[in-house]
Amino acid sequence: MSEQVDSDASSTDERKLKHNYGVINKDYAFSLATREPEEDGPIYMVNLMKYREVAEYEQSGGDAASISGREADDKYNPASILNKIGASIVFVADVIGNHIGDEDWDRIAIVRYATRRSFIEMQSRKDFGEKHVHKAAGMLRTTLIACRPVDTSLDSADRPAPIEFRTIAMVVRRTSDRTSATAAMAQGQTLLAEGTVIGDGREWDIVQLQHVDSTSDVERIAKNLSAEPANSVYVMSLRASLDSITQR
Repeated sequence: MSEQVDSDASSTDERKLKHNYGVINKDYAFSLATREPEEDGPIYMVNLMKYREVAEYEQSGGDAASISGREADDKYNPASILNKIGASIVFVADVIGNHIGDEDWDRIAIVRYATRRSFIEMQSRKDFGEKHVHKAAGMLRTTLIACRPVDTSLDSADRPAPIEFRTIAMVVRRTSDRTSATAAMAQGQTLLAEGTVIGDGREWDIVQLQHVDSTSDVERIAKNLSAEPANSVYVMSLRASLDSITQR
């Protein structure tokens, strides 16, 4: 549930990424790969995912059978590799409602990496490459936002145990006033975007998650943001099955 990014962001045709579900911000990817150790540390990769109805594999064979994009992404699941490098999947949820936004998303996942460099170095692992074919086959589009939490105690939070299900309001915004945006969802958790790794060319500024009682609460949040400029905000209701962001 992380995206493949070229470990040499300055490379050209001989090392093109084998995907067609988003545009890499190569300048930001290069900054991740070259971050000095003393300036590095934990980073949260927030994945917004939209699946193909039917997965599209490049080659025929067993994996090319008619499976859904979601099923292909389940095959991709890199949890075992993440464990090897000290990274953790800290949030997973299905999108059950897209309240504001120009796109409809299917699933959200957040992975906490120990360092930015470890995220980049993972891309060159053979075992990761073998899994990534499933991601490429199943994904229609992805936005991947690298973030740091306002509440830095999240950095030491334990890996979450599976939960029955929690309803979560999720807001992704472009805003020049991060302070006001954070205050507007003070009961939730705010992640400040450092850079958008992959997407449609838009740079996002803030990601917020708040546990709510029902989707009606999410609708109220959406109403408060309905006057925001077009294409500047997503508001979604989620059904979380793994959550160490809002569940403390």
